[in-house]
Amino acid sequence: MTYKEQNALMTDMDFQGRIKVAVLKYSTSILDEPSTTVAHNTRLKWANNAAQNPQQMAQTLQPNVVMDANVQTAGANITDELLQSSVEATVNKLM
Repeated sequence: MTYKEQNALMTDMDFQGRIKVAVLKYSTSILDEPSTTVAHNTRLKWANNAAQNPQQMAQTLQPNVVMDANVQTAGANITDELLQSSVEATVNKLM
């Protein structure tokens, strides 16, 4: 992707909406995980924040998600499955 394409995707509201869905899906899985999971308290705090304000979380994550290799390859046409993977990888890097 060119810088111009990346910039456009970083502010694309439809793409942000897809990220929001992925954020909610990931936060639900974290909220359901066992308390013995490594770094559970940190993950639980993130998941609660994400569940309470998914739009803000999606907006915050969007630039970093765009920089993920899967998104760089597929752009806005990325499948939901690969986007979910990209969102989770981005969140995990930031925790």
